[in-house]
Amino acid sequence: MLHTTLLHPEILKCCAQAGHHSKILIADGNYPAASKIGPRAQLVSLQLMPGIPTVAQVLKAILSEVPIDVINTMGIEPTDEYASAGDPPVWNEFRQILKDAGSTRQLEPIVKWDFYDAVESGDHVLTIQTADQALWANLLLSVGVRTPA
Repeated sequence: MLHTTLLHPEILKCCAQAGHHSKILIADGNYPAASKIGPRAQLVSLQLMPGIPTVAQVLKAILSEVPIDVINTMGIEPTDEYASAGDPPVWNEFRQILKDAGSTRQLEPIVKWDFYDAVESGDHVLTIQTADQALWANLLLSVGVRTPA
């Protein structure tokens, strides 16, 4: 039995194999995970039922195991039919999770179509597809480095 927050064997394996600058996508339930994926990335489908798990829950688990240098959100073009005034509410939840984890990293939006291009890079190693129903809840994490103790 593991003494770790993150227990999913495939996700643990991908995290262990990821190096500096590797990209991990935590996707909401609307993300086209089968078609917008890196050429060598593993797809882990975690959709249990609508809303379970959420991107926020998976983010907490990943942050407990992997150092993260950059956190990109899928940015919203003002003309997008699903755009609303200001940041999506779920982004505040992500910011709080980062703060609670002791991270000083900020959310860095990438406009939707550029976000897809970033995911499809050769650095993308893992997509975790959630059942999150929040709009604009996709996160692309760039793995950091483990520093000497």
